[in-house]
Amino acid sequence: MTSYKELGLVNTRDMFAKAVKGGYAIGAFNFNNMEQMQAIVQACVETKSPVILQVSRGARDYANINLLRNMARGVVEYAHELGCDIPIVLHLDHGDSFETCKDCIDNGFSSVMIDGSSLPYDENVALTKKVVEYAHQFDVTVEGELGVLAGIEDEVSSAVSHYTKPEEVEDFVSKTGVDSLAISVGTSHGAYKFTPEQCTRNAEGILVPPELRFDILAEVEKRLPGFPIVLHGSSSVPQEYVKMINEYGGKLKDSVGIPEDQLRKAAKSAVCKINIDSDGRLAMTGTIRKVLAEKPSEFDPRKYLGPAREALKKMYMHKNIDVLGSAGHALD
Repeated sequence: MTSYKELGLVNTRDMFAKAVKGGYAIGAFNFNNMEQMQAIVQACVETKSPVILQVSRGARDYANINLLRNMARGVVEYAHELGCDIPIVLHLDHGDSFETCKDCIDNGFSSVMIDGSSLPYDENVALTKKVVEYAHQFDVTVEGELGVLAGIEDEVSSAVSHYTKPEEVEDFVSKTGVDSLAISVGTSHGAYKFTPEQCTRNAEGILVPPELRFDILAEVEKRLPGFPIVLHGSSSVPQEYVKMINEYGGKLKDSVGIPEDQLRKAAKSAVCKINIDSDGRLAMTGTIRKVLAEKPSEFDPRKYLGPAREALKKMYMHKNIDVLGSAGHALD
């Protein structure tokens, strides 16, 4: 067994407490390869932001658990080399079973999510509690979930959303002992969050999606004062990258993401972790397509992955500074 402490990582406990008190959220950025990892760490070091490096089950299979463990060790040393020892969490996104969570805990993850939200309530409680009891033996923090988000991302899929029931949150947290709670208030997984038909147009003709259910969030905060809340499916689907992908040979359907001003509003509440995956995929894919279309004779991966890494870094810096409000809080 490898403890995350041996790798120089931290869990989310102090990180979230500071975020709730400071009125900001921490970016939980998904990564699958070295370039994504480099972009995230560079952006967070330059903005002096704490960060959660997030690994889905699919990414875990793609990258290999042993490589991920050693990449995490390298990430900590890389941040130090870049000039700022930012707090770094290695987190399992949407763990589907006790065995998956246990394997991550045993291999250096400092935080895990167990997603029992599709199960009947009592089964979700039992599964989440089992993961918490194991994780807390090693000071690993656990995220649970109540409510179901619509959309598709990696192995997570649901045709419809089910908003979190505020009346269940106190009982769930009390019975499970989770350290944070993901709730459903209108975000959704994947790049296709809202179709144009689901949106309205403002005075400038820009499509505006339905507003997040801040009433549910407020009620959850009322019932769990100061408790760390998580938003999944919070990519904003930047239209410049959708346009870039389609301009250079892609075929993405029209879609609208979560407006960044709504995410900023959420970050000022008890929401202290905001998951962002699809935006990174769009930025990376759009940039790679552009390079290869403009330089069709290019075959050196560094020549298209390098610009993609820079695009990712720029986007993550923007998220930290303008959306999450986490910039400057790494050394709090």
